[in-house]
Amino acid sequence: MGVEGLCPEGFLCFFEMFLMFFPLMSYCREAKFARVSRAPTALVLIILAAGTAGAYEAGQLPLQPAALDYTGTFALRRLDPHLSGEGVTIAAVCRSFTYLQSKPLNDYRLNMQHQCFLDSDVGFVDGLGSEPGISEHSTAIGAILVGRDPNGYHPQLGRFHYEGAVPEAQLDVYEFWRFVVNHVFGGKPIEADILTMSVGTAFDDWWTRGINHIAGTNGLIVVASVGNGSDVFDPPLYPGAGANVIGVGVVDSLETSDFSRSLSEFSLPHAEHSSVGPTSDGRCKPDIVAGGNCIVPDANSNSRYDITGDWSSFAAPVVAGTVGLLVQKAKSEPNLNPAVAPDGGNCVMKAILMNSAQKLPYWHKGVADKADDHYVSLDYIQGAGMLNAQGAYRQLIAGPYPAGDAGPIGWDNSTVEKSSSGANVYRIQIPPSQNKLITATLVWNKHYQDQYPFAALTQADSDLRLELWAVDPNNPDSDYLLDYSDSISDNVEHIYSPVDPNYSTYKLIVTFSNPADSNDVSTAGILERYGLAWRADDADNTESIYWYDLNCDGTVDTLDFAVLLKNLNQPAETDSGYLLGDINMDGVIDIKDVAILMEHITSPREPKTPLPD
Repeated sequence: MGVEGLCPEGFLCFFEMFLMFFPLMSYCREAKFARVSRAPTALVLIILAAGTAGAYEAGQLPLQPAALDYTGTFALRRLDPHLSGEGVTIAAVCRSFTYLQSKPLNDYRLNMQHQCFLDSDVGFVDGLGSEPGISEHSTAIGAILVGRDPNGYHPQLGRFHYEGAVPEAQLDVYEFWRFVVNHVFGGKPIEADILTMSVGTAFDDWWTRGINHIAGTNGLIVVASVGNGSDVFDPPLYPGAGANVIGVGVVDSLETSDFSRSLSEFSLPHAEHSSVGPTSDGRCKPDIVAGGNCIVPDANSNSRYDITGDWSSFAAPVVAGTVGLLVQKAKSEPNLNPAVAPDGGNCVMKAILMNSAQKLPYWHKGVADKADDHYVSLDYIQGAGMLNAQGAYRQLIAGPYPAGDAGPIGWDNSTVEKSSSGANVYRIQIPPSQNKLITATLVWNKHYQDQYPFAALTQADSDLRLELWAVDPNNPDSDYLLDYSDSISDNVEHIYSPVDPNYSTYKLIVTFSNPADSNDVSTAGILERYGLAWRADDADNTESIYWYDLNCDGTVDTLDFAVLLKNLNQPAETDSGYLLGDINMDGVIDIKDVAILMEHITSPREPKTPLPD
């Protein structure tokens, strides 16, 4: 949730104070978990006997948080009722909110007395020498992940059934400072499948590089918020802006006083509330976006609920929880195990997540028009798009394909050799069509020293390239390069390309952007591990209201016309992502866009555009 009081100077001062007064071994002792697991009440047992969120029938209480409904997470659990997070461990790193002379006072815990956590499996790591306290921020994050309450109530919403994304997962909550000292600086292993953080700093510091090192070395899936936009002067925050992390931005909820709609309908990410790339070293961030406005437990009550508002802090656990369902599925089937393997599993999961994301209105790579940009991987404010839980699940269960003949949807965890001839080729067949898109995402890790200060090993980093070719099996001379992604700075490449209706055979090629000279013995033969995901499916031609609803209130009316007039004759792309109103995506907001908007002005409310099944 932005910098939120995190001061790099204060941290270093506190850390140096620790090193001055305590021997290093004291930071590396076995962490003592305070495991808090409540026995379920009779009512909860009845609900569980009937099944989790995946089994609910029409007419029962509405499910909250509705952001999980909008991303398809609840629908995924209906699709596969076995998914609940069972067997998955999520590490949530939460910071203390109160400090005394730069020392955190240990108020980072969830309010475990709230009925939302009565049967949740939650553990805490303390050890800061002060009595632990409750954090509203941590309580909200924990609820979005593992909360469950069949009798939720809010005076403006009425009754609802509350269900986190992974209510059966084990949640280990780490105090930020202790986590950094023990697990980043001290190198103590992290016993978790997923690490999530809704905390960050504007600078790539030693501890943020250390987290990237852990992700790259151990295959740990790290999900972190990227910051809360220009309203709080946030650039993309680290570690969310880190190369080996899944950085999450926030999609604004509907601008309305109707709480039920603002919690269930989402529009676009806006630079005011969601931090925008590129990073200082030119990489695209965020990687993906999700809704963050959620109903969550009131940390000062045992039963009441509050509403968070649009913050990336709460979009991150929406994504992390959904990833938990995918991890559970991948761990349960041997064929899918490579998606969670210590070697490259985090690359595969990141590629699957991004490749299945839904493109929102105004999505573009590079300059603000519809033309593809080969040297910019993602949209600087949407990343690859909005989280699509069902799409990610379909991408995962399609299974791995090694290089060679592959299906129209799939993924791979593999390596490519740096040499003049090194390339992995995936050949896919697609029936000729006028209305299909090929989406492909390539992810690999960057490299860091294995101890403080975890300096970036840029000399060891690879620069991979992803190509999409249209292939004529009967006439190789007709083959041509349909699209490619070759960013100089990123360790993500992303292709989003319409097919050629004259072709039914395509190949994806993973290679080095700068293949080694066969005579250069210092670089030839280097292997780089990567995750690749691809899919070919029908283009979604559903027209979204948010091309025209420029003030995001759920209606296209004269208020939107006023927004467009304000932006008239301005470049469509600015330092803050983009100005809404370039409806025809030609790079400028002009009279052509005015004409299109006039055609769509209506008075009645328009329905939201749901994610495709």
